[in-house]
Amino acid sequence: MEISVKKGSKKALAVLIIILTWFALMAQYWISFENRTASVWDTTITYFSYFTILSNTLVALYFTLLSWRNINTKKQSKINLKALTAITVYIAIVGIVYQIALRHIWDPQGLQKIVDELLHSVIPLLVLLYWILQQGHKELKYKDSFLWLLFPLLFLIYTVIRGHYTSFYPYPFLDVNVIGVNKVILNSLILTIVFLVFSIALIWINRIMHKKKTSRQQTNWQESG
Repeated sequence: MEISVKKGSKKALAVLIIILTWFALMAQYWISFENRTASVWDTTITYFSYFTILSNTLVALYFTLLSWRNINTKKQSKINLKALTAITVYIAIVGIVYQIALRHIWDPQGLQKIVDELLHSVIPLLVLLYWILQQGHKELKYKDSFLWLLFPLLFLIYTVIRGHYTSFYPYPFLDVNVIGVNKVILNSLILTIVFLVFSIALIWINRIMHKKKTSRQQTNWQESG
């Protein structure tokens, strides 16, 4: 009974994440479209030039694909823990950076406020909770954390190159025109360290929970034997 409830809870949580994330992404695009001063094409490119949008899109796609596979197969689809952990790192950093560096610089109202909280607070917390519920089954390796840096590094490269030609930077701590190249480099190094430390922290938690579960299983086998 306990196992079935736990599985049911994880399924319900996954569905909630899917609904909230797709709603927030579509609502944010609609807001961007309504307030646009450029073409639809340029507005769309700018929309996808935010790490927040890209990370939430990864969340939406991952959980939608997972639920789709569960619907179309008789067995419960296995979680790709490496992919889930990488996405958890990305969306968690979105929430952390927003609360520390961005929340105080603007005051959204109405629908924008609701969407803002979903993208930067609610969804990161729900994904982190889902990640916690998946722990103990498989052990991650510390070397994975370096591979997970590839996505934010590619985003940084894209942002700097696009910003050089368009003068658009999605975040003030990456705005070369305002704070200068040296400050952007420093901020980028700090963010890289934050990504790496958070990744290592999740892997450490995963390895502890995996060892505990393995130890319990061995104890149960010995007692039953």
